[in-house]
Amino acid sequence: MAEDDDPAGVALRALVEPRRRSILRLVAHDELSAGEIASAFDVTRPAVSQHLTVLKDAGLLTERRDGTRRLYRARPEGLDGLREFLEDMWSSSLDTARRLVEASHGTDHRGIDDDAHHAAG
Repeated sequence: MAEDDDPAGVALRALVEPRRRSILRLVAHDELSAGEIASAFDVTRPAVSQHLTVLKDAGLLTERRDGTRRLYRARPEGLDGLREFLEDMWSSSLDTARRLVEASHGTDHRGIDDDAHHAAG
């Protein structure tokens, strides 16, 4: 898979901008029009429109037309690639930590067992 096609990378690049994360929070549970979204920010409507396009292109938003209005809602499944990436990273980190702890305790246990073996022998 090319780096540009990586779902986690696409989502991360879209969410790096704080306003886009705020937009996603706004439409997480409610479908809002572009105007309603724009009114929540102190930026121009074209700037909000660009943010909406980036989020939509990343698969994080759906857009529905209702007459002349465009309505937006978050696509939770758009975060699946990022969620999988983070879960893999978390699992890998936990596995590494577990192995380090086991190795640390294993060394201590082997030392104790060796001492006990020598004392008994």
